[in-house]
Amino acid sequence: MRTRKLGYFAVAGMLLAAAVACGGGDGGGDAGGSAAPKTLTYWASNQGTSLDNDKQVLQPELDKFEKQTGVKVNLEVVPWADLLNRILAATTSGKGPDVLNIGNTWSASLQATGAFVPFDDTLLGQLGGKDRFLGPSLAATGAPGKPPTAVPIYGMTYGLYYNKKMFAEAGIDKPPATWDELIAAGKKLTKGGKWGLAVEGASVSENAHHAFIFGQQHGAELFGADGKPQFDTPQEAAAIKQYLDLMAVHKIVNPSNAEYSNGTEAVQDFVNRKAAMLMWQSAAASLRAGGMTEDEYGLAPIPLPDPAQGGKQVNGMVAGINLAIFNFTKNKDAAVQFAKFMTSPDEQKVLNKAYGSLPVVQDAYDDPAFQTPTIKTFQEILAKTAAPLPQVPEESQFETLVGTAMNQLWADAAGGKPITEEYVKSKLTQANQQVQPGS
Repeated sequence: MRTRKLGYFAVAGMLLAAAVACGGGDGGGDAGGSAAPKTLTYWASNQGTSLDNDKQVLQPELDKFEKQTGVKVNLEVVPWADLLNRILAATTSGKGPDVLNIGNTWSASLQATGAFVPFDDTLLGQLGGKDRFLGPSLAATGAPGKPPTAVPIYGMTYGLYYNKKMFAEAGIDKPPATWDELIAAGKKLTKGGKWGLAVEGASVSENAHHAFIFGQQHGAELFGADGKPQFDTPQEAAAIKQYLDLMAVHKIVNPSNAEYSNGTEAVQDFVNRKAAMLMWQSAAASLRAGGMTEDEYGLAPIPLPDPAQGGKQVNGMVAGINLAIFNFTKNKDAAVQFAKFMTSPDEQKVLNKAYGSLPVVQDAYDDPAFQTPTIKTFQEILAKTAAPLPQVPEESQFETLVGTAMNQLWADAAGGKPITEEYVKSKLTQANQQVQPGS
């Protein structure tokens, strides 16, 4: 999911529990899609630099779809801060859009509501078959062994952006590959009012995603073999402390970053040369909008800690955006046509070029736009060293609860409070105790 923007999970547990009971059932579904559909409503997530930017990107494509099919698409771009809560409200009321974007880490949680059309082999066949899709992206579309609750449309993962000029000025000739190198580089770069690294410390989603990535690097698993949450393992506490220490101990992150929450502030610090590094998903559109060219920045995998800790070589998460269809739509055939259109090679090229994200289908990668050094690095990470978040119904609660706990931990670090593993573990234990099974 688009990590940079999400602060949305505050009511996920309660609403998802209600949604499971309701199943989005009273919206008057289209049993066979036999009526000739004319109009769809589409909730798009905010992928661009603003809501207006998304409308500028999407509306010409929706007009193209209408010209090809006769189906008009009414577009609403929904901010990430509101999207999940609005989706959950729609699952309980049976009233909402026909098609919508979802963050891919929500897939299993939303699948559990029963409110979405499953993309079984027959339906995927109408989109060209499951083999068209990149394996990691398709894996993040629902619980294992069940038909996907959505199809991917934008592929993403995390990487380490670095400012080439600032690195050269500090005498650093290559991006850090290990955690120790990251700290050493950050200290050289933190001077004259500039900082080594920018983070979005008050973003629930950014925190949760980094907790997952670094937890994997330390050998932590968020859910046990029995499916029960185990957020407070020693490995997870150590992983989160390692991240917080960039501010609390090593002083390479500006304490003001503890207040950054809207998914743009850390990126702007990088664009404005206030910070030399940024751990982020695709930021190409924002960097272009800020006047940065790919000659000015590089991208490398997020550094790994000492492998002796017993963790995995995970540099990122399988992030991205999926397209789902509500099962109460009265225009199912048109909605499937729209999914086919959005995942077609031509549209994958247009949309992912505009947003700087990765196509999710194999037959879109012949475009030169996806052969740049940055895109190739993201492709390599996504294909080889990115892991999907657990595809379990309680995953959204992990994001909510642990991400929120980390908001407080960043605030404590910014205020000078000692951040010990015991203190981190106590916050994680509190989060673990709040999980509602099956929600």
